[in-house]
Amino acid sequence: MYLELEQQLTRTIAEFLKRQYHLELPRLVIDQPPSVSLGEYALPLSFELAKKLRKPPRKLAEEIVSGLGQVPGFEKFEVAGAGYINARLNRAEAAQMLLRESQSPPVPAGAEKVLVEHTSINPNKAAHIGHLRNSILGDTFVRLLRAAGKRVDVQNYIDNTGVQVADVVVGFLYLEKKSQANVEILITNPPGNRPFDYYCWDLYARVSQWYEEDKEHLKLRLQMLHDIERGGNEPAAIGKLISNAIIRRHLETMQRLGIKYDFLPQESEILHLHFWDLAFQQMKQKGVLYFESEGKNKGCWVMKRAGSKPASASQTAPGQSAAAGIDAHES
Repeated sequence: MYLELEQQLTRTIAEFLKRQYHLELPRLVIDQPPSVSLGEYALPLSFELAKKLRKPPRKLAEEIVSGLGQVPGFEKFEVAGAGYINARLNRAEAAQMLLRESQSPPVPAGAEKVLVEHTSINPNKAAHIGHLRNSILGDTFVRLLRAAGKRVDVQNYIDNTGVQVADVVVGFLYLEKKSQANVEILITNPPGNRPFDYYCWDLYARVSQWYEEDKEHLKLRLQMLHDIERGGNEPAAIGKLISNAIIRRHLETMQRLGIKYDFLPQESEILHLHFWDLAFQQMKQKGVLYFESEGKNKGCWVMKRAGSKPASASQTAPGQSAAAGIDAHES
């Protein structure tokens, strides 16, 4: 909707310039005002036209506002400062457009249901261009499936208990010596008005360097992982604060791209609701896992590949649990 109205505004102004001044600008710049109280769009074109037409920018801005007339979707245009033109939306029309966009075409009865998972950015830093590429690919796939008549649900799995979040917690507690209260303040008032997700990105990089300087520091990563998974302690509380704040930033980024999700399952929920315990038992019962009693995997539960047979297997191993490893994958 926002881009559609911007394109409408660009076409109208281009037609006016051609009609009024016999000019065609190669590109019309449309910005956002510093505050929504000034309008939804800001146009600095008067400053560029001033050089061509040898008129003061503000005088040109007044001429343009006076000559534009009514533009569909817009309430009014105002001259601001030395020659900016601020455009205000017609909020009622904009709301109707949003409503129309939100109404998906009816799904045929009995349509196949498909679950698509995409994005799944580690909530420890801002989204970068690679994350956006993957999200756009996933969203495109979702739209293609829906256009093909499928019932599609979209899931964005959040690994909020992984090593990347643990590393940022280590950074706050051991590099910056910050408490939970300090982190809460940082989320709402980051230094230099720098977004919190970018602040965490820099801290994450510093922690990685700190590990390189002394491998003993890696013991703190393992301790943080255990604390976060266990819950009920300050590292877990800080981890939750960090991940929730950054997830909100990720969702704001995706919203600007028109990407939406139906489900946001978080790994912490799976852990605390003991879903893994049930899944582990079912996989053992169905023979998906076997307990290795010899070789390099001795003492571990191992998942069989399709068609493979375990060299030595026992479906029950008193006192044993699934082998746990640290997921060091970086999205």
